[in-house]
Amino acid sequence: MSAVQHRVIGNTGVQLPPIVFGTSCLGNLYEVVADDVKAAICRNWFSAVPCPVALDSAGKYGAGMALEVMGRNLRALKIKPEQVVISNKLGWYQIPLRGTEPTFEPGAWAGLTHDAEQRISREGIAACWEQGCELLGGYVPQMVSVHDPDEYLAAAKSQPEREQRRGEILDAYEVLFQLKLVGQTKAVGIGSKDWRVIRDLARDISFDWVMLACSFTILEHPPELLEFIAELNQRGVFIINSAVFHAGFLTGGKFFDYRVLSPDNKDDAPLFVWREKFFALCQKHDVAPAAACVQFSMSAPGIFSVALNTGNPKRIAENAAMATTRLPDAFWRELKSAGLISAGYPYLGRTSEKHHDCPGGTKRE
Repeated sequence: MSAVQHRVIGNTGVQLPPIVFGTSCLGNLYEVVADDVKAAICRNWFSAVPCPVALDSAGKYGAGMALEVMGRNLRALKIKPEQVVISNKLGWYQIPLRGTEPTFEPGAWAGLTHDAEQRISREGIAACWEQGCELLGGYVPQMVSVHDPDEYLAAAKSQPEREQRRGEILDAYEVLFQLKLVGQTKAVGIGSKDWRVIRDLARDISFDWVMLACSFTILEHPPELLEFIAELNQRGVFIINSAVFHAGFLTGGKFFDYRVLSPDNKDDAPLFVWREKFFALCQKHDVAPAAACVQFSMSAPGIFSVALNTGNPKRIAENAAMATTRLPDAFWRELKSAGLISAGYPYLGRTSEKHHDCPGGTKRE
């Protein structure tokens, strides 16, 4: 825990550690998680990282179940509001479950007691804010954002409809910045799987923080994204990276960005080849693949935290350690030589270790 250093998001006063704990498991993502396991997950957050502990949640997670479970367990642990930073991604409102299965994201959530509907507008986002605070039962999110604006825009069936939806997102952000202005929340940001949507909206909105998802990873790190990350860093925008395992594929799972891959599919085959070579070099250097993914995801200047989610309470301390432990430069050089990461990637694998950026944005000579 002594290696964990908090960073302040701009001038908001909000402090984040290098790891932000995801909470979708509390909403029964893919499977029902027992109440005692959820309680252990919440308890272990506070033994793995010094306070304030950072938690990322959303009304979409289990149709509000994650927020309810989080609030209940925080109260049971007697966690004071100043000991926790909660980020609530807004845009999904809890409604009664009228059938046997929820209507949103079929097959993704198990054992739900409610459904959820999308509400992105001035009135909708305000309602989501109020409901989120109620579900948390006394804890108020210090960080807020509009949930998955990229998916909301992608659902448009025409360019005029896309422009209308973009306007609704901007309206929703006006509400969030008003909440910040009156002191009800502290930091307004954005998270997206499509980083280009963040870049587009950032032309009109001065975000305090940005969460990248499935974008900047050890597998995918295009130069244009690196340029955007550098631009955000120059503007003082706090960057959090997430979904750095591509939904688990990079650490051995069958899902890649939420779809199942097949080695027999010619489009999927190169990913299996990449992973096999990656695993071999990790074994050679005695590096856990997950640790390599996490460390790479934090290597660009400006990325100060990584969001990690687990349904296994025993993995929480391990995840926290991965966010703070530096890997040998020889490992990165060999990944470059093998063509597994870009040979021109500037922040890892140099022949000289001067001016390398360490996890969390700190530097050493």
